[in-house]
Amino acid sequence: MRNGLLLVDKPAGITSHDVVDRIRRAIGQRRIGHTGTLDPNATGLLVLCLGQATRLSEYLTGLDKVYEGVMRFGIETSSYDLDGDVIAEHPVPTLDMAAIQDVCNRFVGDIEQVPPMMSAVKVGGKRLYKLARQGEVVERQPRPVKVFSFDVLSWTTPDADIRVRCGSGTYVRSLCHETGQLLGCGAALAALRRTAVGRYAVADALPVDELNEQELVASRLIPMDDALDLQVVRVDRAREAIVSTGGAFAAESREDGTAPVREGLVQIKNAAGKLIALGTAMPSAMGVRVQPKRVFLEQD
Repeated sequence: MRNGLLLVDKPAGITSHDVVDRIRRAIGQRRIGHTGTLDPNATGLLVLCLGQATRLSEYLTGLDKVYEGVMRFGIETSSYDLDGDVIAEHPVPTLDMAAIQDVCNRFVGDIEQVPPMMSAVKVGGKRLYKLARQGEVVERQPRPVKVFSFDVLSWTTPDADIRVRCGSGTYVRSLCHETGQLLGCGAALAALRRTAVGRYAVADALPVDELNEQELVASRLIPMDDALDLQVVRVDRAREAIVSTGGAFAAESREDGTAPVREGLVQIKNAAGKLIALGTAMPSAMGVRVQPKRVFLEQD
């Protein structure tokens, strides 16, 4: 079994699940998952988890994302992008980059965002997009999201090229829709490409059509030992045995003399640098102790 992360550049016109299926067929392995979907017509970076790395997916799904796209003014659609039905068209007023940027800046920070009807969010146990396809519109509760930046890169009416850096769960098409509402002319997302997930960049990914051989996929895997950006606690052989049974242990000072981690989620690695578990560091009367919460079996 192959274990690790695979960076894939998804093309337009297929689903994220289609990408997973293609890699499964290419390497003959079922245990593969992704860490965040892209809409069928969106392109860009998908981070796939293979083998035991699927157990890391929840720690990768929440990473910050970077998107580049096109915001088209003068149009409103049911899905907030060009995949939906056009519900209104408006003349585009005289705008410049500064005026558009001023409105975009209002969405930077911690905001609440109402999910679009054409989304995978569940309401009453049902996916919103399924309700929307049945012609239903239901009340959606706003959800907290974080937008680090929402930049206008260029402007040629009616299209503005944009770049958004945001936290997990943010809908770029909702940002476009709401920007159009504030400017009074409507707007929809006309194109979207994900360029980064955490420290992983689409420039380091291969198109899915090229990942069609076991050897090539294996050569592109990012080992689990290097997959996460979390604090590291290293253990000797005695503590490694304790970790393997799920037992807590005391975190010692590092070899360079600095203090150990104080608290929070940590990677537990053995003396060889191999990831053997994820755990939680907690202060106690006897110093910092680490409780393993996810122990990994020997990697194939």
